[in-house]
Amino acid sequence: MKTGGTPRRWLIILPPLVFLLVFFLVPFAFAFKISFAEAAAHVPPFTDVLVFTPDHHLKIAATLANYRYLLTDEVYGVAYLFSLRTAFFATLVCLALGYPMAYAIARAPRATQSVLLLVIMLPFWTSFLLRVYALEGIIRDNGLLNTVLLHLGLIHEPLRIMRTNLAVYLGIIYSYLPFMVLPLFATLEKLDPTLLEAAADLGSTPWRAFRDITLPLSVPGVIAGSMLVFIPAVGEFVIPSLLGGPNNLMIGRVLWDEFFGNHDWPVAAAVSIAFLLLLVGPIAIYQYYNVRQLEA
Repeated sequence: MKTGGTPRRWLIILPPLVFLLVFFLVPFAFAFKISFAEAAAHVPPFTDVLVFTPDHHLKIAATLANYRYLLTDEVYGVAYLFSLRTAFFATLVCLALGYPMAYAIARAPRATQSVLLLVIMLPFWTSFLLRVYALEGIIRDNGLLNTVLLHLGLIHEPLRIMRTNLAVYLGIIYSYLPFMVLPLFATLEKLDPTLLEAAADLGSTPWRAFRDITLPLSVPGVIAGSMLVFIPAVGEFVIPSLLGGPNNLMIGRVLWDEFFGNHDWPVAAAVSIAFLLLLVGPIAIYQYYNVRQLEA
């Protein structure tokens, strides 16, 4: 009997749909409209796109100048490319560190798994901002890392890490590594161990069994974890602001400067719309493999 199944399904789907409508689609619509406006010296600091004439006719006063400005000013192109490069290499490092961790947790005994997963999730129990400040206390010139290295005689002067690209990479990896480990663990934990036993019985070495069986079957987890790290890292604002230097021109900082420094909301809205369109591809890939993983 499937009577009443559809209304119940809608009762489950409706709350997240309302949430997305109120907190994503409506703000996106406002940003999209503002991106076609012009900057103005009043509050709010942009002109109206939809204007009613004295004879009560609706007039559309939209302009593409903001989007043309993004193509002519190299600052935005540099910021987009720098953000993509930083997120890409940070994701690769998270994958290189997270895969062995997830594999070890998946192959650990059940009792040990709970403890290891708790250790992975412990950072989420504290504020993201506090964790970034804690990392700053470790890597600054007079921080814990330099103090220990100087005390051991391994270095003769403090390492210059703060306000560099390395500090931004460390902050992203430190903050987003759990987002890589958890999807990988969920995938690796479901793999049938008898496949590896069968490969060993047929004379396969452990490395070849990993290459031919474990790695291909874990691709959905790799893609899901990579997207969970890459997508928020591209638009990261807090980490470059606190740990990076003036040369760390990531798109999140550019948006902040346009909105609150230059008060040029139309250009900032155009930057955010273009940025969102840039992420549509990775988000679609993540959704595709996430649905496949859930179906499996």
